[in-house]
Amino acid sequence: MTYLLLLIGFALLIKGADYFVDGSSKIAQTLRVSPMLIGLTIVAFGTSAPEASVSFIAAFEGNSNVAIGNVVGSNIFNSTFILGVTAIVFPLAVQSDTIRKEIPFALLAAVALLLLISDIQLQYSEINLITRTEGILLLLFFAVFLYYVFEMARNNRNQIEENPSVTLNTSWTKNLIFSIGGLVGIVFGGSLVVENSIQIALSLGMSETLVGLTIVAVGTSLPELVTSITAAIKKQTEIAIGNIVGSNIFNVFFILGASATIHPLAVDPKIFLDMWLMIFVTILLLILSRTHYKISKIEGTILAIIYIIYVTFIIFRN
Repeated sequence: MTYLLLLIGFALLIKGADYFVDGSSKIAQTLRVSPMLIGLTIVAFGTSAPEASVSFIAAFEGNSNVAIGNVVGSNIFNSTFILGVTAIVFPLAVQSDTIRKEIPFALLAAVALLLLISDIQLQYSEINLITRTEGILLLLFFAVFLYYVFEMARNNRNQIEENPSVTLNTSWTKNLIFSIGGLVGIVFGGSLVVENSIQIALSLGMSETLVGLTIVAVGTSLPELVTSITAAIKKQTEIAIGNIVGSNIFNVFFILGASATIHPLAVDPKIFLDMWLMIFVTILLLILSRTHYKISKIEGTILAIIYIIYVTFIIFRN
């Protein structure tokens, strides 16, 4: 029964995110927002809603290992496997602004998180902990990112041609229902995933950190995977890359920030190696993006292989 409820939870997460992204994206299109901004904001936030739901519920229940492992694991999965598979489907063109601003912002998020969880090393504390104060600090970083996005949207909006057909065919009521209904599915799905994945972990002798880094992280990142591959097939590569970069920023600054504000998060020492990998793959993404301003099929294959090796390692580590 536990496995069935876990599957139902994942189904609600994925379908809920699908409806939320679909409704929100159509509303954004009527406002004449560029594809990259849609990827960085509406799509990124929508596909990160499962991670938010899972981490918030885990924080409320005091399962900090799941909350942190979920975010770190999701970011690694996003930057390696999802980007890799998406680039294999169709090479991803990367805008110069993404290389100069958005990816460095994602790198800042990863480095800031590493510093905040290093209490024993930096402050000689007894435990590593993301406190409420540090959670609020992460939320302030997120506010700065939102300000940047809104400024970019305001500056670019006049350059976007209005598409009358989209405006005429858009029902605000229908899309609002889709968005709200999607969020409801995400919240209930997140609750089922957290409760049942922890039960399965305990029954199999797995640590909560490993479950957060693998089962929960991959499950809650499925909306990003489906969205990015769909965008690549439709040759909307700006949405695909914006989705991943935006999700990684959202995961650290907003999700972990809000989770720590809800309840201080104790840090499992094992997570440090995963943190260094998250920083490494973000730097690697920055380097690969600078090669002809695109991520090729070969580079995508390398990224996907890195994730497969990583998952094999953490399973044996447990």
